[in-house]
Amino acid sequence: MSPSLLFTNRRRSHISPPSTSTTRQLPLPSRIAVFNTMMWPESTVPRGVLVFGFMSLCCLLLYGASDSPRFLSFPSASLPYIFPSAVDTDSLPVSNEQKLEKVLKEAAMKDKTVILTTLNEAWAAPNSVIDLFLASFRLGEHTRKLLNHLVIIALDQKANARCIQVHDHCFALLTDGIDFSNEAYFMTPAYLKMMWRRIDFLRSVLEMGYNFVFTDADIMWFRDPFPRFYSDADFQIACDHFTGSSINIHNKPNGGFNYVRSNNRSIEFYKFWYSSRETYPGIHDQDVLNKIKNASFIEDLGLKMRFLDTAFFGGLCEPSKDLNLVCTMHANCCYGLESKLHDLRIMLQDWKRFLSLPPSLKRSSVVSWRVPQNCSLDSLRHYGSPQTSFEPGD
Repeated sequence: MSPSLLFTNRRRSHISPPSTSTTRQLPLPSRIAVFNTMMWPESTVPRGVLVFGFMSLCCLLLYGASDSPRFLSFPSASLPYIFPSAVDTDSLPVSNEQKLEKVLKEAAMKDKTVILTTLNEAWAAPNSVIDLFLASFRLGEHTRKLLNHLVIIALDQKANARCIQVHDHCFALLTDGIDFSNEAYFMTPAYLKMMWRRIDFLRSVLEMGYNFVFTDADIMWFRDPFPRFYSDADFQIACDHFTGSSINIHNKPNGGFNYVRSNNRSIEFYKFWYSSRETYPGIHDQDVLNKIKNASFIEDLGLKMRFLDTAFFGGLCEPSKDLNLVCTMHANCCYGLESKLHDLRIMLQDWKRFLSLPPSLKRSSVVSWRVPQNCSLDSLRHYGSPQTSFEPGD
């Protein structure tokens, strides 16, 4: 051994290895470097091998860390959730928008038109509103086929479970911290949230390029309404009271039934309608519509609005008088769920009785509704009163 090499080895033998406590204070790369220096003397291990070992160890550490949920980053910002409170927690996340798009696509007509209704637990119970609603489609003239295009929007878990039992096209629209399962009385905070949630949801449907007929579930469908819609309107809506003219701004619209075509005008209109809740706080969407229907913004927008004749689209507020013409009948202007159910059942019975008549009697003017019974037209006097209790869609 040469003197120079002996001197070098002796000098190294006097160097004490770092203490454990000192090493632990170093960052991970430094600790690895110290470890390499202790284990493989510079004279016997090539520097390239040390570098390769260090890089391999780092890769292993990063691979192990990638299994941790904290390391994963889900692209929530890139998926435009319609309502982010209802995020899917499956292993492969699917946004609400993707789920809704799938349901709408399956239910849509050739021109991308769907029929939409909302449902909560109170109306979803067996022998309740939803069963009568679906029965009317099966009993109506040329309406059974329309069930293929109906999407039920469930506002709570139990409503969604019942929807899946009775219908093919269901979409769960759930909200964290808000319970829409119970009976929602007119002008209560729950009622207002439900109504405005509906307006915002319908706006999102329009933005996805779908036309829609929105119908409350307490509306009976007796005939196909599409032949009665105006071909040139962007937005057309049923009325609690119809003046006789479809363009008269003094008609009293009812938000429980409307037909809307998807275009820039209708989308901007729904945005304006929804934002107007801040201009008129504490009142529901129907009353806000009454206040904004002649706004200059709508005129400048060029929105073509039409009001539907109660002769075809009637309700307990203003019943369709001729059963030969009626398309839909709404159990509006009604107190309480039990009263509503009672009169809806009578309504269906009247329709069955009408269908059983010979053609000569059908054309006679003596055939009429036996409703309202438990529901009362006197509620018209209380229309819009905060003290009045109504069902959703009244």
